[in-house]
Amino acid sequence: MASNYDVVIVGGGIGGLSLAAALAGKCTVALVEAEQSLAFHTSSRSARQLIPSYGPPVVQDLTIRTLEMLAARDAQADEPILTPRGFMLVGDEETVRAEASGNMHAITHHEAMRLCPALKPESFTAAGLDSGSFGCNAPLLLEEHRRTAEAAGVDIITGAKVHSAQRLGSGWQVGAGTEGFQSGVVVNAAGAWADELAVISGVEKLGLQPYRRTAAIVNVDSPLTPETPMVCAADDTFYFRAEGNQVLISPSESVPSGAGDAKPYAGDVEALISKLNTVTSLGIHSVDRAWTGLRTEAADGIPVVGFDAEAPGFFWLAGQGGYGFQTSSAIAELATALILGNVQDDSPESRTAEQLAAVRWSIRR
Repeated sequence: MASNYDVVIVGGGIGGLSLAAALAGKCTVALVEAEQSLAFHTSSRSARQLIPSYGPPVVQDLTIRTLEMLAARDAQADEPILTPRGFMLVGDEETVRAEASGNMHAITHHEAMRLCPALKPESFTAAGLDSGSFGCNAPLLLEEHRRTAEAAGVDIITGAKVHSAQRLGSGWQVGAGTEGFQSGVVVNAAGAWADELAVISGVEKLGLQPYRRTAAIVNVDSPLTPETPMVCAADDTFYFRAEGNQVLISPSESVPSGAGDAKPYAGDVEALISKLNTVTSLGIHSVDRAWTGLRTEAADGIPVVGFDAEAPGFFWLAGQGGYGFQTSSAIAELATALILGNVQDDSPESRTAEQLAAVRWSIRR
């Protein structure tokens, strides 16, 4: 016999978990996750940096709102989620100028070298700095969402891959693993599998595309100080930041992929190490661990948030790309209001709704 809920969320990454926590106590909610553990795929493979100048304008607005919400939480908590950590672009003047946006401002070559002495002076000619960027304690944020959701009665079921979903009467019937669910709303927070879930549900897919992004934790001869900003090449060929006495590095690749448990391609990390040992004095000498995540995006790069125009009760929460953590709280705030029916276009108290008009209308076909 199927269990009844107001909302069933499919997907236990940062998107699904943050929405579950936001809805908790306001309606009955179940969250179902195909893997045996939550945040198994992309959400556990994040660079853990929230960057207000990163992404399209609507993403930057979402990031600023998320930072506001997390800062308010940190002001009342013993252990912070946010840690100040700048974000610096380096490259030639034309590329830096083209990529710099929002809260980023130009800095001199001398200032860039002062902020990150590990850079070789001849490796770049221009730089931009976002001093409002923060490191994110992603495991703490995920765990807090889980605790908040469960404490308010949200049922979280892992190891339950959705195999069927259909519209029946005024609601949905969902089969996941050995469980059955009935709900008025189904939330598609399935990440790289979002279009696959749409097909299972008899809903037209949106053409969401997963892209590979590899990262590694490496051992170095010259560790970065905790104050060193995250450094990113303006031409998207690498980024690196401190990870204790080690360094997190990435080739910043964006290679189309199918949905799955992505693994690093042979040679990718080695080629990156060779490059970074040319443009920095880090002295990378070994790899501690490496991984690859999938960043799923719509064609326009804007997150897909809102009810499907042709499938009543089917709610999209997908396509966050590389912006999942930095937009998660603001998107959950908006999605909660949409699901509960509280957002009006002229609502003065819902600044996020105004910021996200372009996002929610993107569901229209």
